[in-house]
Amino acid sequence: MLTKIETSELARSVLAVPPFALTPDFEVNRDANAKLIRHLEAGGVSTLLYGGNANVHNWPVSKFAEWLDSLEGSVADDTWLIPSVGPDWGKLVDEAAILKSRRYPVAMALPMIAPQTPDGVVRGLEDFVDRSGVPLIVYIKTDQYVPAKAMGRLVEQGAVFGIKYAVPRADLTQDAYLQELIDAVGADRIVSGFGEPPALPHLVHFKLAGFTAGCVCIAPHLSMSFLHALKRGDEAEAKRLLEVFLPLEALRERHNAIRVLHTAVSLSGVADMGPILPLLTEADPAIHGEIKEAARALLAAEMTARQQAAAA
Repeated sequence: MLTKIETSELARSVLAVPPFALTPDFEVNRDANAKLIRHLEAGGVSTLLYGGNANVHNWPVSKFAEWLDSLEGSVADDTWLIPSVGPDWGKLVDEAAILKSRRYPVAMALPMIAPQTPDGVVRGLEDFVDRSGVPLIVYIKTDQYVPAKAMGRLVEQGAVFGIKYAVPRADLTQDAYLQELIDAVGADRIVSGFGEPPALPHLVHFKLAGFTAGCVCIAPHLSMSFLHALKRGDEAEAKRLLEVFLPLEALRERHNAIRVLHTAVSLSGVADMGPILPLLTEADPAIHGEIKEAARALLAAEMTARQQAAAA
């Protein structure tokens, strides 16, 4: 596991956001998580962010250290592993104490769901960093969650390493708040935060550093190829690569992104994720056929692309 990082790491790899595998009695399934990690690393992904898709919101604090340690023991030496913290101040305090004794160079702050004000969120983020010594990637899903000037100050202080930006817009190329954040901290510290489809306008129009994604867990080589196409300005190739992700992404959008991805990874055959923690439930069995078809088609395209790359 990487323990020292530079800002350039945000652009080196797609930031994969995997589901988290559990046994039927809600204990960590180390083997299944390791299998998924190996699949991602074999496809060229070197950054793993355990956040929303891992249902970290619902992780017991009593399991936080054990479950993170199990992941650390499964990643390659050159993989950047990012844990998530929050989504309330009480959890931030308890998780700061745990991360203080570990080697994670950065953690991600989940969007806070407790009663809050923008200034209160800033105060809470600063407090976490003071307690843990671990700077943060701030996950932003709502307009003006943290004012851009305050975010710039947090970056200057070293409290914030970067931003995962996922504010929905009717037109993703028109976003005044995102532009304010870019002006305050630089595009090289911001990643598009909700999958391959929004990454295209975000990286083409705003030149963001990279993107986070869930479907990358099934097709890491293809997702990395998509990132590279965007980085070299080949928009036509990026659009071609994006097409293969759209059937599964459409199911995620219609039926809940976290639940569908959790089920899709299992039904694809990549790794058995087992049950999902309360307060969520697995995807509705009525749509398992659709999920399986889309997931296996995506995996087949992934393996074909890997074979073609190996033969080139």
